[in-house]
Amino acid sequence: MALCQAVGCGSNLFWPRVLLFGDSITQFSFQQGGWGASLADRLVRKCDVLNRGFSGYNTRWAKIILPRLIRKGTSPDNPVAVTIFFGANDSALKVSSQTDENPKQHIPLDEYVANLRSMVQYLKSVDIPENRVILITPPPLCETAWEKECIQQGCKLNRLNLVVGEYASACLQVAQDCGTEVLDLWTLMQKDNQDFSSYLSDGLHLSPKGNEFLFSCLWPLIEKKVSSLPLLLPYWRDVVEAKPELSLLGDGDH
Repeated sequence: MALCQAVGCGSNLFWPRVLLFGDSITQFSFQQGGWGASLADRLVRKCDVLNRGFSGYNTRWAKIILPRLIRKGTSPDNPVAVTIFFGANDSALKVSSQTDENPKQHIPLDEYVANLRSMVQYLKSVDIPENRVILITPPPLCETAWEKECIQQGCKLNRLNLVVGEYASACLQVAQDCGTEVLDLWTLMQKDNQDFSSYLSDGLHLSPKGNEFLFSCLWPLIEKKVSSLPLLLPYWRDVVEAKPELSLLGDGDH
């Protein structure tokens, strides 16, 4: 009976959701060994983990599309947790040399702050409270590795770790001001001045080790929000063999 009350009965079985919203670091998170895939594996039969990552996107574009991804609905339809993970593209340099510009991805720091605030406020307006939201700062940038990638693409180094750090600090401030949780990936990966290059595959995106690190840091925050969720549908040994409908359809639907 408790299971039916938690997830719905009969044909309308409700499946709770965790929504991951971000740029390419989120989009790629469902690859083998990715942090999103690890979350989905850990939460199997408790809730769906939805990947809403958009490679190359910044917060200006994210703010526009968020209402298309999450609309106001009934309370059970709302995600139990939402991660907002932007900054790697926002922090791209507007001008990396006299000839190379990247105005399409670059977002000024003050606008980045305003966009993050706007997204948190929008989620609140559709009944997703601050305590379900987790902001994630961009990871640190390994400039030597990313510069090689830039040269291969025919451009100059277009990001600096010091600048990424400014956006990470701004993300922390937004979380504090808005009352959300935050994962300071930029600081954690550089803790005690450790070499963080092994966390990154190309200087910007996460390596397998980086994915594992992010998952290990994020999971305690997610676990707090999903710990009360029941296992969806009974364990197979608990299904009534003679009349499985009693176990599988719930009260009144068999």
